[in-house]
Amino acid sequence: MDASAQRLNANLAQAQPSATYRMMDRATARRASGASVISLSAGEPDFDTAEHIRQAAIEAIRAGHTRYTQVAGMRSLREAVAAKFQRENGLDVGWLDTIVCSGGKQVIYNALAATLNEGDEVILPAPYWVSYPEMVGLCGAQAVIVPCGIESGFKLTPQALSKAIGPRTRWLVLNSPSNPTGAVYTRDELAALTKVLLANPHVLVLSDDIYEHLIFDGARFFTIAQVEPRLAPRTLTMNGVSKAYAMTGWRIGYGTGPRWLLDAMEKLQGQQTSGACSISQHAALAALSGPQDFIGKTRAVFEHRRNLVVHALNAAPGLRCEMPGGAFYAFASCAELVGRRTAAGTMLNTDEEVATALLDEAGVAVVQGSAFGLAGHIRIAYANDEASLLAACGEIQKFCRTLI
Repeated sequence: MDASAQRLNANLAQAQPSATYRMMDRATARRASGASVISLSAGEPDFDTAEHIRQAAIEAIRAGHTRYTQVAGMRSLREAVAAKFQRENGLDVGWLDTIVCSGGKQVIYNALAATLNEGDEVILPAPYWVSYPEMVGLCGAQAVIVPCGIESGFKLTPQALSKAIGPRTRWLVLNSPSNPTGAVYTRDELAALTKVLLANPHVLVLSDDIYEHLIFDGARFFTIAQVEPRLAPRTLTMNGVSKAYAMTGWRIGYGTGPRWLLDAMEKLQGQQTSGACSISQHAALAALSGPQDFIGKTRAVFEHRRNLVVHALNAAPGLRCEMPGGAFYAFASCAELVGRRTAAGTMLNTDEEVATALLDEAGVAVVQGSAFGLAGHIRIAYANDEASLLAACGEIQKFCRTLI
């Protein structure tokens, strides 16, 4: 084969594989070689999908609902999505103001791909979810990274937002609760950001609410179009069933926004994947329309795990971890470990080397903070059973105590 035949799209050639999946693959490979590994790298609830949701999928198969659906999703599911946004978020939307995609990631990518042109800019507060900058780059646009350190609670401030906005700014992406930090924006914090956005009418807003129901300490969740309805005509609010309903593999995400944007996203999806899996859509309909007690029960479990893990991490010499307000991640500073040597003789020059050594020498898989845009940290996903979390934290503490 001529080497020129292997030429890739230039944007794809510059993209990086997901650091989260790379670590998951490394952990799997070590297990396959016989090593004992506890994985705290995957952003995936360890609970089974609720029985009534699984039963709805089985019934859909038996009823023969195995054919194509509308590109933007079944009307019954879109009606349930609209009802969810009305009921839980106070958004005045109907079913035609919604779209259903094959996972939340497709909602985001469709929106960016439908609107971005070469030279456009997308503001990403860092730490950010690993896929945001790669999606922006794949669309030929530029990610404008705004560092948001511990001094601001890992959250974007109005001053930093105002400074980052320029004439080519197309989108601001907000994720609350956050992956990887678990940071949650309060109503007042969102309101302060909306003042800047109202003064910059050319900027679209993408609100990634996928962890909406995993919020702790009795706090209340707010989304930006709810806080400032005047932003609704240029806000895409996305969500999905993966985290709240433990349905990661079902691949159903959904969103609401202005019709012109949804129409463009539907056009793109129609030429890309068409409608999401029909059986998964029936399962998602059961999730959104059926009993919701599962959410409160799992939230309580995650809050208990958060308390356990953060306490254990802060007991590890050299690690410092703030208490996250939501999601199921702890984002711990490992800056004091960098520059030291492990008991096996491995020099730790970066947070990635810290994460690698934890896997290779302690049998615990975590993800380096630099993959999320803020070096000197590690992300620990506590979406695992309590026994495994205790064992993993014990190994992390032992690892830290034996550094030279």
